[in-house]
Amino acid sequence: MNSALHNDLIVIDGLQYSNWNREIFEQLHEGGVTMVHATIVYHEQIRETLLRISEWNRLFEQNSDLIMPVKSAMDIRRAKELGKVGIMFGAQNCSPIEDDIGMIEVMRELNLMIMQLTYNNQSLLACGCYEAHDSGVTRFGRQAIKEMNRVGMVIDMSHSAERSTLEAIEISQRPIVISHANPTSFHEAKRNKSDTVLKALSESGGLLGFSLYPFHLKNGPDCTLDEFCDMVASTAELMGINHIGIGTDLCQEQPLSILEWMRNGRWSKDMDYGEGSKANANWPRPLSWFKDSRDFPNITNGLLARGFSPEEVAKVMGLNWLNFLDDSLKPLNLGV
Repeated sequence: MNSALHNDLIVIDGLQYSNWNREIFEQLHEGGVTMVHATIVYHEQIRETLLRISEWNRLFEQNSDLIMPVKSAMDIRRAKELGKVGIMFGAQNCSPIEDDIGMIEVMRELNLMIMQLTYNNQSLLACGCYEAHDSGVTRFGRQAIKEMNRVGMVIDMSHSAERSTLEAIEISQRPIVISHANPTSFHEAKRNKSDTVLKALSESGGLLGFSLYPFHLKNGPDCTLDEFCDMVASTAELMGINHIGIGTDLCQEQPLSILEWMRNGRWSKDMDYGEGSKANANWPRPLSWFKDSRDFPNITNGLLARGFSPEEVAKVMGLNWLNFLDDSLKPLNLGV
């Protein structure tokens, strides 16, 4: 195991939604994680989003020896220097802006850095991957993309349908991300992305974060590290080594009620089984080689064993995310 290489890396996890507590922060630290994009919103609206931010402020205060807020890409480098874990806020839906485009700038000023245009369903901005018909990016969505570009809020299309994703890539003046998904060619899932989308994403300068959520992987919880690394290698050939990273989608220590909130929000009285199978009605069994953030070195060593060079491993494990965020989080210079 090349622990020395892993310890030197800037390691960025492009998405987690864990039940945050000191033990989980210690695990992130032990796993060598420099920064994690933490989902603070699924279906929460403005006031609830503010409450989530307030809860995080308390976590920062109580765990200041382990974690720090990320307000710019430079803070990620600071976190590495200080030996802390940087926390970057993101939303998996557009609910924090409700129907008010002015809230995009307000939320960005509160350090909401990344926002999905939709979570599985049709939203005011775009269409989700579980709808029968993909209507594409809406009129409001086009304006929202323009405003997100202006203020330096990253557009995430992880849970969006194909047409909507391709249109967002085309409409956006800045590269977008798919923070946590895998190629459909590796595993057929509504949430995973076609080669058409992945090519368009890379050609526009965007980034894909590979998901370790078992339902997005071949053979589910039995997916091996070798199979995962094979997927990374084939996607690197398709997209280029500079356009891929990690977005584990780790949902650690969360009760079933949180899974129901993620899938149902307030829009359904019935349990939404996602892919349509009751086998998905509970949290999946974790991967044997990635149970929590302490297992990040396993990915580093798996990629090395697969034949990636140390420089390529550094890109996949975090540098590509860092380079992307260096540009994407800066507001556009409007000459004012």
